[in-house]
Amino acid sequence: MPPTGIPTHCPYCALQCGMSLHRAAPGESPAIQVAARQFPANGAGMCRKGWTAAGLLDSPDRLLRPLVREHRGGPLRPASWDEALSRIVAAVGAAQRGYGRDAVGVFGGGGLTNEKAYHLGKFARVALRTSCIDYNGRFCMSSAASAGQRSFGLDRGLPFPLTDIPAAEVIVLAGSNLAETMPPVVAHFAAQRAAGGHLVVIDPRRTPTAELATLHLQPLPGTDLALANGLLHLVIEAGQVDEEFVRTRTTGFDDVRRCVAAYWPERVERITGIPAPLLREAARLLGAAATVMVLTARGSEQHASGTDTVLGFINLSLALGQAGRPGAGYGCLTGQGNGQGGREHGQKADQLPGYRRLDDPAARAYVAGVWGVDPASLPGPGPSAYELLDRLGTGDGVRALLVMGSNPVVSAPHAGHITERLAALDFLAVVDVVLSETAELADVVLPATQWAEETGTMTNLEGRVILRRKAIDPPPEVRSDLEILSALAEGLGCRSRFATEPEEVFAELRRASAGGVADYAGISYPRIAAEDGVFWPCPTADHPGTPRMFLDRFATPDGRARFHAVDHRGPAEPADAEFPLTLTTGRVLGHYQSGAQTRRVPELQAAEPEPYVELHPVLAGALDVTDGQPVRVVTRRGSATVVARFSTSIRSDTVFVPFHWGGAGRANTLTDPTLDPLSKMPAFKACAARLEPVPTEPGPAAP
Repeated sequence: MPPTGIPTHCPYCALQCGMSLHRAAPGESPAIQVAARQFPANGAGMCRKGWTAAGLLDSPDRLLRPLVREHRGGPLRPASWDEALSRIVAAVGAAQRGYGRDAVGVFGGGGLTNEKAYHLGKFARVALRTSCIDYNGRFCMSSAASAGQRSFGLDRGLPFPLTDIPAAEVIVLAGSNLAETMPPVVAHFAAQRAAGGHLVVIDPRRTPTAELATLHLQPLPGTDLALANGLLHLVIEAGQVDEEFVRTRTTGFDDVRRCVAAYWPERVERITGIPAPLLREAARLLGAAATVMVLTARGSEQHASGTDTVLGFINLSLALGQAGRPGAGYGCLTGQGNGQGGREHGQKADQLPGYRRLDDPAARAYVAGVWGVDPASLPGPGPSAYELLDRLGTGDGVRALLVMGSNPVVSAPHAGHITERLAALDFLAVVDVVLSETAELADVVLPATQWAEETGTMTNLEGRVILRRKAIDPPPEVRSDLEILSALAEGLGCRSRFATEPEEVFAELRRASAGGVADYAGISYPRIAAEDGVFWPCPTADHPGTPRMFLDRFATPDGRARFHAVDHRGPAEPADAEFPLTLTTGRVLGHYQSGAQTRRVPELQAAEPEPYVELHPVLAGALDVTDGQPVRVVTRRGSATVVARFSTSIRSDTVFVPFHWGGAGRANTLTDPTLDPLSKMPAFKACAARLEPVPTEPGPAAP
């Protein structure tokens, strides 16, 4: 390792903060130390997860050898690689002989590198020839992706770099608590405020992010679309629509104008709970600004109407004429580390590399040519993530499943049901770093390399393709995901080559993406290293990359953005007499996603050791609940036992539970699996619930 350290990136969220890795002095722990370095997305800042990221590299919970189970219900035992791989190959063969090719499924992860995501999609369609592949990114970005494709002709989370944020006179931030989920990005928002800009935060909780705002709008969860339509109603009423932009660069505004006429402030107040004067103040800020940035995240997107909600916010941005210049436009704050790149290159049920559509004959022919197979041999689109998991082990569902880089036992909605479906499989194989809750159910568990033990590319929330570099060798019996996929393909008799060197795989990915919407053809490892990241699309080696999109045209056939008239429908499961509260979920500062990694880092676990329910003291008083008392959160799908945590920052009709824990406090035992009809996003962020105090055991009688 060079004295200056190895420049790389954090293994957690989509900010992909730049950092350097250094070898520690003898006797120090961990053996690898993290240091800050300058990178445009995060400056030199990192959150506590980044600073402690090396803690998992030598964790005592690390998987070091393959594990197999002799029979269901029996214990996992160490095994050789030959035995573990041969068991998977045999199970795949048995399932496909007995039930057909779609009896085998693949479930991937939004944290996999671009190379892994690409090879996982290729493996499913070439080695397994199954249509049943999707990934946990379906639970993250799919509604924003669906809306972006419909409005702009493509989906790139942010069509501009984060460094544009300080140039926005007004920012609307809907459904994001970025001060806790990606703290280093707050520096960009602080610069925006310091320059005299205004920040409007939309969130049912007064989070640390909302504390930074000029104006905080606190809607009932599931009503953000009514709010977006109401703001556009007021913009139109005040004559602040950019009519020239709408006329020359968009289509469909007349339908939207008619639709939002029904969303006058008093009606929106009744739907959302936001006072009409606050709505008018937000609209006044928007109309008076020369540059407006509208950003959405999971709080607005993870609903059964998530795509429509994002379309509503895009309508607002387009009507104001905000696109294609610094400090302006619509964007989505991607959550997972490679949530952007992970869906561009084939993990998603309906996509091929380069964001090509799987049902497009020309796309199939092109990618099949790169892979050296007959286009007719490629399966068609398969079920989305929840639909795949929901039918596991059934007559027409997957019978043998490979999970790579995901923990659906904790992260999937209606998680109790999904756990039952996983248990109903004939065979489950899991590839992971630790024995996650999902791996504990597996017939075979394969240990995989971690971020600092391998090289690969990621695509951060800006669409910037970056390079994570290998710093240390993995433990002796741990293999990379690329090596695992190559060995399985060989064992299955697949004649297509599956390279194991990341740079070679990336070269193939570049060819497969060439000419597609997400074109990486001009991006190479040396170029990424020289420029510290390259923005796609980048079709040739001499192309500068595309930090800002839509400067002159959108990616639609006629170059115009599309307005979409969308009406508020409300939560899929509104509160009622039996379940009078609205439950919403989210992340906390100390943990990430299902917590499989962060709960094994002592500093992070100590900072946030247990799940809880956040509730308003007024609600607690009505239920006779005390702060710190165990309570049961109950929905139509089950219950979770957590401790009560009082907060005046949340609405009194709403409760919040973080989703980083399994077991009795698993938030996703409670969540609603109703799917958005377009994106297939589950309704994580709003469902009907009630609270029940947990009786305490009486203590011993006094002497």
